[in-house]
Amino acid sequence: MNVDIHKTAPQLAPPLALPTTSQTIPQPVPRGADGEQPVFAVHDLNMHYGKNLALKDVTMDIRPRRITAIIGPSGCGKSTLIRCFNRMNELIPSARVSGEVLYHGENIYAPGVDPVVVRRHIGMVFQRPNPFPKSIYENVAFGAKINGYKGDMDELVERSLRRAALWDEVKNQLKKSALDLSGGQQQRLCIARAIAVEPDVILMDEPASALDPIATVRIEDLMQELKQDYSIVIVTHNMQQAARVSDETAFLYTEVDEATSARWGILVEFGETSQIFTRPRDKRTEDYVSGRFG
Repeated sequence: MNVDIHKTAPQLAPPLALPTTSQTIPQPVPRGADGEQPVFAVHDLNMHYGKNLALKDVTMDIRPRRITAIIGPSGCGKSTLIRCFNRMNELIPSARVSGEVLYHGENIYAPGVDPVVVRRHIGMVFQRPNPFPKSIYENVAFGAKINGYKGDMDELVERSLRRAALWDEVKNQLKKSALDLSGGQQQRLCIARAIAVEPDVILMDEPASALDPIATVRIEDLMQELKQDYSIVIVTHNMQQAARVSDETAFLYTEVDEATSARWGILVEFGETSQIFTRPRDKRTEDYVSGRFG
């Protein structure tokens, strides 16, 4: 898949005339034994907030149509890493990135690449449901409307709600306020809102941490269905959840400079989830997934 992030997503018009680069987009180079190109290829990624280093030298490939879990103790940079994948950290004025994040072969941090367009291809669902104070229908239609969607809006809303496994519960109350839904329904509505703009990747930052066990199971089942059409990256503190839902897992850990007490996150180990949880290569990974610390 060769995605041009200098242009708009299919069927959606750009909201502004934004600058583009004149550089030719490199053709994706297959990676891995199966010849499959990663959806993200991260090379020596460093993330600073002001003078403070938050992530150091992260290198990893995230493959398409899989669920990739990011785990690790609090403060190790999990949320910072996932926000690097759609340039959300840039909303913080002091944030600064070095290294590369290649999305289908193109560096999303290259000059001329528009972060707004990047976020249309790479959607995000946050820790706590954040529906707009609008109707269920307007929540789902919001992104498509502001991006100039010209198709059948009713069909788009229904399709998105069906993909989010919410249509049967709300189809007769689309004019109802989204704020009247339960927490689990609100989170699925936020997923429907994210996929309504037809992204390629869905980032999820602890999407079930504020939900009860029943709602959590529904979100996990939904992720398994969505990975047939989307690449999913999820941050989670829940080891059982990571083991249940993910295909591959990245373990982050915190390094500390003893002289200055400065702390930053590093990638300790990345691989198939079954290997990470049953045959970890690093003692720190083994200690974390076994509950010895964290």
